[in-house]
Amino acid sequence: MKSKAAVYPYLVWMIIFIIVPTALVVVFAFTDKGGTFTLQNLQEVGQYSNIFLRSIWLGAVATVVSLVVGYPAAYIISRHSVSRQNTLIMLIMLPMWMNFLLRTYAWMTLLEDSGFINRALMACGFPSVHMINTQGAVVLGMVYNYIPYMILPVYSVLTKIDPSVIEAAEDLGADRRTVFLRVTLPLSMPGVISGVTMVFVPSVSTFIISKMLGGGSNLLIGDLIDMQFLGSAYNPNLGSAISLVLMVLILICMGIMNQFDENGAAEGGMMV
Repeated sequence: MKSKAAVYPYLVWMIIFIIVPTALVVVFAFTDKGGTFTLQNLQEVGQYSNIFLRSIWLGAVATVVSLVVGYPAAYIISRHSVSRQNTLIMLIMLPMWMNFLLRTYAWMTLLEDSGFINRALMACGFPSVHMINTQGAVVLGMVYNYIPYMILPVYSVLTKIDPSVIEAAEDLGADRRTVFLRVTLPLSMPGVISGVTMVFVPSVSTFIISKMLGGGSNLLIGDLIDMQFLGSAYNPNLGSAISLVLMVLILICMGIMNQFDENGAAEGGMMV
């Protein structure tokens, strides 16, 4: 009975902050300004397909870059002693202690045409490079802000791999490359899947990064939703429809990633 009572606060929280807001989004998505049922909002979402594709593309690129950079970083950290691991993890998390907007403003200062990076290039005799207000700047902002969410789950899984499993693979004659590809990597897939999900979801739905580093010329889904609720094109019904479609797309992506996770759990383990 006590265990059930402990669940009640979470249920109340979930109802107030998850179920009710989601229900309101669904209601607004299927009604017009007068409250009449309509499918017009969902039909209008189709005209923004290019923005959806751009958001998914940039989110996927940022996720791949985060994985390519984050996995080796997590692996290297997991190979150190426990005390050094704690120090390195603290350094990874340190930027997260600073306000998200301040971190993004800092990148604006670095990337602008007269910013620190271009001044350094010109001081070394190289021509300046236009970096701000580009898709590359948006991806860079996503990777910088979200890569800790890739490193931390991968690191957490890597540190839990039993060293005796690695030793058994080596005793069976596997070299380091084979051990990594057929033992370490499969066993770390739950962390990879978790990291990919935690980076891809906020990258697809972000709007501050694209607004500040993309200069408004690289409109993403988050920017579009922001415009419908807070901008001059105020239309909460259309904004709710766009949000609903975005939620469905994210759920589909998470379902696909969970399938890979289940396959990894079923097929993982000693594969030497």
